[in-house]
Amino acid sequence: QVQPVESGGGSVQAGGSLRLACVTSGWAYSGNCEGWFRQAPGKEREGVASIGSDGSTTYVDSVKGRFTISKDGAKNTLWLQMNSLKAEDTAMYYCATRISSYCAVPSTERLWTFLGQGTQVTVSS
Repeated sequence: QVQPVESGGGSVQAGGSLRLACVTSGWAYSGNCEGWFRQAPGKEREGVASIGSDGSTTYVDSVKGRFTISKDGAKNTLWLQMNSLKAEDTAMYYCATRISSYCAVPSTERLWTFLGQGTQVTVSS
């Protein structure tokens, strides 16, 4: 049985930081693209950061300069470092994967495979 995938969420004040982790070992499906998505109440799930197998990264404008996606192949872990958090970053965060020559976000969620239940991030202003 695959264990919970995402972790590291929590409640912080605006301006604070969190580091999310996504354990990728044990995935039944894995692509060359990995990414982080988030879904706020009443909104669609949106991709916020992605990383390709070559290490190239993309971010949506709303998180550029504040979030950093990275991966540790030896530990089979995908990370999302989130700094200078804002109230509008409050959402459930998910990691995802896809097989594609195009890994960038923003991206339609239906193109990605989600394997975890997400981790909640709550930022209070």
